[in-house]
Amino acid sequence: MNTIADRKVPSHEATYLRLRDMILTGRLVPGQAVTIQGLTQALGAGMTPVREAIRRLTAEGALHLHGNRRVSVPDLSAPHLDQIAFARLTIEPRIAELAAPRLTDAQIAELARIDALIVPAIAAHDISAYLTANHLFHFTLYEASGAQILVDMAQSLWLRFGPSLRIVAENHRQSPLPDRHMDALAALRAGDGPALAAAVRSDIEQGIEQVRAQVARSG
Repeated sequence: MNTIADRKVPSHEATYLRLRDMILTGRLVPGQAVTIQGLTQALGAGMTPVREAIRRLTAEGALHLHGNRRVSVPDLSAPHLDQIAFARLTIEPRIAELAAPRLTDAQIAELARIDALIVPAIAAHDISAYLTANHLFHFTLYEASGAQILVDMAQSLWLRFGPSLRIVAENHRQSPLPDRHMDALAALRAGDGPALAAAVRSDIEQGIEQVRAQVARSG
């Protein structure tokens, strides 16, 4: 993940990135309304940059603004999940395949290091750390593709889909889902772009099916 600690950005952009990361890492749970004042305190930012960040994330579909000065991450409906699933399964395997021939040995080693953070996070029941590492793995891979338009589209889809992964992760504390990233790393080391695309597709399908089951139970 591109965290704000790694870059020098204007304060308004830094506030947006902090709030975006709160959504992506499940610190804001779908359906849980929070006050704008509460967000200013959590983000350590003024009201103006927080309102601007909320406006941007609302336009991206990642937040819903209520009339009582509260915001929430929208619950994911079955029809919206179907659309997100189609888009992710179309876009992300292609990005991964484009990235395959561009990744250096050092970048592959970095992806392996990131993936090694996932199992301890699950074992420690640290869902935010798990979601952070999972997102970082995917977008470290994707950003090597050079396909920035597709990467931006994938980021937008993750903002809508990612928060629901927290519920799935909570439900699988005792029986963690298989780590499909290992298949992706094996494909990268073999220089096999189609196999990498297939591994990413399998990883996405696994998450989608778990979220689909959760949405069905909630509905």
